[in-house]
Amino acid sequence: MTTLTSPTDTLTRDALTVLQPGFVGTSAPDWLLRRIGEGLASVGLFGRNIASPEQLAALTAQLRAECDDVLVAIDEEGGDVTRLEVRSGSSFPGNHALGAVDDTALTRDVAAELGRRLAACGVNLNWAPSADVNSNPDNPVIGVRSFGADPLLVARHTAAYVEGLQSAGVAACTKHFPGHGDTAVDSHHDVPRIGVDPEVLRARDLAPFRAAIAAGTRAVMSAHILVPSLDPEYPATLSHRILTGILREELNYDGLIVTDGMEMQAISATYGIERGSVLAIAAGADAICVGGGLADDDTVLRLRDALVAAVRTGELSEERLADAATRVRALAHWTSVSGAADRSGGAPGTEIGLVAARRALTVTRGESYAAPLTEAPYVAAFTPLANIAVGDETPWGVAAELRRLLPGTETGSFTGLDAGALALAEAGERRVVAVVRDAHRHAWMAEALDVLLSARPDTIVVEMGVPQSPPRGSVHIATHGAARVCGVAAAEAIAGI
Repeated sequence: MTTLTSPTDTLTRDALTVLQPGFVGTSAPDWLLRRIGEGLASVGLFGRNIASPEQLAALTAQLRAECDDVLVAIDEEGGDVTRLEVRSGSSFPGNHALGAVDDTALTRDVAAELGRRLAACGVNLNWAPSADVNSNPDNPVIGVRSFGADPLLVARHTAAYVEGLQSAGVAACTKHFPGHGDTAVDSHHDVPRIGVDPEVLRARDLAPFRAAIAAGTRAVMSAHILVPSLDPEYPATLSHRILTGILREELNYDGLIVTDGMEMQAISATYGIERGSVLAIAAGADAICVGGGLADDDTVLRLRDALVAAVRTGELSEERLADAATRVRALAHWTSVSGAADRSGGAPGTEIGLVAARRALTVTRGESYAAPLTEAPYVAAFTPLANIAVGDETPWGVAAELRRLLPGTETGSFTGLDAGALALAEAGERRVVAVVRDAHRHAWMAEALDVLLSARPDTIVVEMGVPQSPPRGSVHIATHGAARVCGVAAAEAIAGI
């Protein structure tokens, strides 16, 4: 390819510094190490990069051999969105479970333990917590990633999470500014639109971000959402009015602003990642997150050269790019000082995640209540399509845990209009445990439960999403999340342990 840059000049180094790219593999490729040597200051990790804590520690050590204060970022919310435990399910319940308990000390302790585990592996920037107020029950991408629908509850738990995570020397990146909770569209696929007045947005959606800033969050992630009352033209990630006017000037935030993934369709399909990155930096963003889908050297070079070209044509000021790069380096310095002790080896892990998951359970006995299970049941999992943030690699449900407690437990996964009838046929005479996820959002799932409960009123229902539908079944267990540890807690309740 034709390049407009020299890898040694200040402008080129600044353009590399503001990028947060991903890569493929469990060790760093040569191209990535070379770019770090040329000025790249951040790397983003995904599930594909992680096989074990030991391997992850070796990978981050490999990166730091090139630059000892490189930012190593990860999308580790706990709960449904996990990268550390992508193939087994998380040891920590997610935000919605913590919000259901509503004990900020517990939230702080969970985030601190998660931070210790990240720090022990050499990760020093976490794209978490989600501070979105889940005000739209039909939201397809936030749901249990939110602490809840009450802005004040979300605000106090967001602050507690930030404090806990950063106590371990891991920088929090509070997201998705100015709030992704009131959307019915997933920005991985299209541009969501929030049609509320500025007064509603400030009172509801901005409250958790104010709390996060007061708690000292080191980074904030922008959302690819259009809020016409604030900016009728540009989504938040590309909006000077929102990133600079509101986040910087109104909320007095002085830390790092990171974009959400630029290859998400809300940006890539409308502006393209090169132009989108230029507009984002010009709007006030400091770091460009890319690499969930585009994870190669060519992507890094394309974005680097687009930023340099924009400066040279006057579309982007050199001072704005330099300011962004300075903020990246400042955060890298903070993590190198705050996290040094933790990278040498964290304290042994506790079972705080299981404690939290147990406390988060809501158990409702129905009119046809039957005693806890003592014999192996049939687990019918009614499985919706996973959103991209969660992914389909991570297992969920209660079957594996029930099989451990009640050997002989069998299971099947069902989807679609005939799911209930198929589950009944497979279950035979065995007691049924029906596992659902956001039943209120899926008409076929509600229909499947109708069929199942009509024939088998002694069915136990486990809701592992947002429990918006009324409790049903002989016993209804709301876990407020689908993390592995939530499945453990639910299985214990089902078996009467």
